[in-house]
Amino acid sequence: MEDSQEDRVDSQDVAQETPAENVFIPPSIVKSQVLSGASYTHHSAIPPCIAADMTTECVLGVDEAGRGPVLGPMVYALYYLPIPLHKSLLAETHHFDDSKVLTPAVRSDLMEKISTPGTDLFANGGWATRLMSARDISAGQLRPNGTYNLNAQAMDATIALIQEVLDSGVNVREIYIDTIGRPEVYQKRLERIFPAQAITVAKKADSLYPCVSAASVCAKVTRDAALDVLYTAYSAAEESGEVAWGSGYPSDARTTNWLKENINPVFGWGNECRFSWGTAKEMLEVKGAPCRVDWPEEHDAGDNMKLTGFMFGAEEEKEDELVTWFGRRVDETVF
Repeated sequence: MEDSQEDRVDSQDVAQETPAENVFIPPSIVKSQVLSGASYTHHSAIPPCIAADMTTECVLGVDEAGRGPVLGPMVYALYYLPIPLHKSLLAETHHFDDSKVLTPAVRSDLMEKISTPGTDLFANGGWATRLMSARDISAGQLRPNGTYNLNAQAMDATIALIQEVLDSGVNVREIYIDTIGRPEVYQKRLERIFPAQAITVAKKADSLYPCVSAASVCAKVTRDAALDVLYTAYSAAEESGEVAWGSGYPSDARTTNWLKENINPVFGWGNECRFSWGTAKEMLEVKGAPCRVDWPEEHDAGDNMKLTGFMFGAEEEKEDELVTWFGRRVDETVF
């Protein structure tokens, strides 16, 4: 999947999508994994109020952050807590809302409370994230035999996160999810997988259900922090703390300018970039043109043609490859 218009952010929303200057680094960030381009899952401990009585009926919300950007990971997150606390704790006490509505600083502050022992959010709520790296997203989308598209990757991440919480023994009774595509189709599939739970899939669920709003914050701050970590590979020599690539969205001029200025004509960019996105592809076509390799089609090459034939020429390739591996034959006249 390439970046599409629906995944872009309006110019007035770019500031909201840009990480806070001093974003809180939550425990869901494993710097070595992020920098290596790996995808991984993090689960918080089961909160004390639930661990004390595992029969406590809980509500769980799921949301994502970073579906459309060309830079950085996509993060799926869930948040769960006892049903009686759903609205009173999240909506009335802490005023959770869709992470896009909250300022970066407010999101960061809420995530710090979720992660810090001694707070009511830590004591009563559990959460988990699945960080899907830019490298792995692109690898799935660019598979030569059967594309693993973004919707399928997102669905698998959602199912795995929910199942892992259920496997831990948490008594989840209600599940609310921000939709991928048509809500009714998504909901029916999840109902078949999780028949014991009441499932609601809706558009704008992060604005309707506080547990989804909390999941939205977990996902967005984890993504923001991951971007901050990834940028350290480029900013180590810079004195300014400004994140020069901005929000990571193709519609953000800071992002496209950074891509243009930091492209390597052979390798493109690092683990922070989604090479399957149209923005990256187009830049590589232009900037990487001198280094482009056009591999011959099989029917042009012939059934017995080997790669070395294109490197050295068909006649030279006929020689014994092992003999010529370290050089060419010489005869006694040389001596």
